Amino acid sequence: MSSNNPSNATNSNSNELDNSQLWNPDLAPTEESQRTWTWVNISALWIGMAVCVPAYLLASGLIAQGMSGWQAMATVLLGNLIVLIPMMLIGHAGTRYGVPFPVLLRASFGTIGARLPGLLRGLVACGWFGIQTWVGGFAIYQILNAISGQAFIGTALPFIDIDLAQLFSFLAFWAAQVYFIAKGIESIRWLETFAAPFLILAALGLLVWAYVNGDGFGSMLNKPSQFVAGGLREGQFWQVFWPSLTAMIGFWSTLSLNIPDFTRFAKSQKDQMVGQAIGLPIPMALLAFVSVAVTSATVVVYGEMIWDPVVLAGRMGGAAAILGLVFLLLATLTTNLAANVVAPANGFSNIAPRHISFKMGGFITAGLGIAIMPWKLLESAGSYLFVWLVGYSSLLGPIAGILIADYFFIRGTRLNVAAFYQRGGDYEYRKGWNMYALLALALGIAPSLAGFLTAIGAVSNAPAFLVEIYNYAWFVGAFTSGILYFLFMRGKT
Repeated sequence: MSSNNPSNATNSNSNELDNSQLWNPDLAPTEESQRTWTWVNISALWIGMAVCVPAYLLASGLIAQGMSGWQAMATVLLGNLIVLIPMMLIGHAGTRYGVPFPVLLRASFGTIGARLPGLLRGLVACGWFGIQTWVGGFAIYQILNAISGQAFIGTALPFIDIDLAQLFSFLAFWAAQVYFIAKGIESIRWLETFAAPFLILAALGLLVWAYVNGDGFGSMLNKPSQFVAGGLREGQFWQVFWPSLTAMIGFWSTLSLNIPDFTRFAKSQKDQMVGQAIGLPIPMALLAFVSVAVTSATVVVYGEMIWDPVVLAGRMGGAAAILGLVFLLLATLTTNLAANVVAPANGFSNIAPRHISFKMGGFITAGLGIAIMPWKLLESAGSYLFVWLVGYSSLLGPIAGILIADYFFIRGTRLNVAAFYQRGGDYEYRKGWNMYALLALALGIAPSLAGFLTAIGAVSNAPAFLVEIYNYAWFVGAFTSGILYFLFMRGKT
């Protein structure tokens, strides 16, 4: 049985849903009055998430691996065009049925089993939330010292190892995010739509600065790669390109999973598809171009390459530094709220819907952001932590493969909305668990696991072919799990 009208499906079973252990108002399908997001709102959402320091630094990482500026920008663009495909496909279900990501998972993993992949997605967001909150708090700390002549630099407090001003700056930025969590998803939409034009202007402002002060866009745009004849890495382009492309896909692959959390509010499929097509690949490519051009200009202006925009703002000094840090604050706020709060908030709510609302799930996420003391993680783990988080994200490809196989190829986009909230219904499987989905998930992760453990240093060595597979982890996982799930489930629904 299927129901294409979420409102009818839920309204006709309102008493049953009120008593369901699988339902709360935040996990319920969106009603017509809630579907207010146009393509402009969806685009603004993506601009707010895309314009951030980690995304700005993507091109620098590729150039450090030997690519030319143009190769780096093309790789960033291609990676985002590829990840746009599962974004639109999985987002289709959110718009059609109005359900969030953890509820959509119930169709393939079961009413109880859906909690596992939902948590796997949410946990990586909790890690990023803490790190980005520290970045935002540190920007506040730098602004305070810039306008006070370094008056707020103090002695590190016992145990937490940061000074009092750093602590209060971190808590101030954390509190700003908690405010928007308390106001709900519509406040996040308002912030993203409000901030998007300013973030675009900030990026264009940096581009103008680079052109004026760097005598054009500088030599970096014309500098050849290290893969050309006589280069340091002659003939090694493809060895670098494929793992780099996988990393670009892995950067937003987590959002490709929980994109229904946002597309459920879209007015139409056209709005979600056009909004994503404009809002994701174009700003990411523009930011890569700005990153390369600005860094090229820093060689002319300061005599050295400065990739980090925070460091660059500090070198500019004066009002420019303060303005740059304010834009950094805004960029970090918009990215963190959309990318790293919504998914874990819904994921925690899905564990115990009658006791944990979206707001409570967001507060749990915020609490974990403090508890992990991200400044200590960054100090002790450094780049290792980012390798872990990005690598972990790429291992979530199998979930995307299963979702797409189930929704499009097993069910032909037909879902029974009421059964999402029922025990013993179409998505009960075996006591709420679909063992075929769990098996497909495990088999999709398995080929890349050895390479992942090697990358993070958990094991010293692994067979070369397994390490090589990890370079394609997202692709291997998505296709392996998707195909296996289709074979396992064909004819069983």
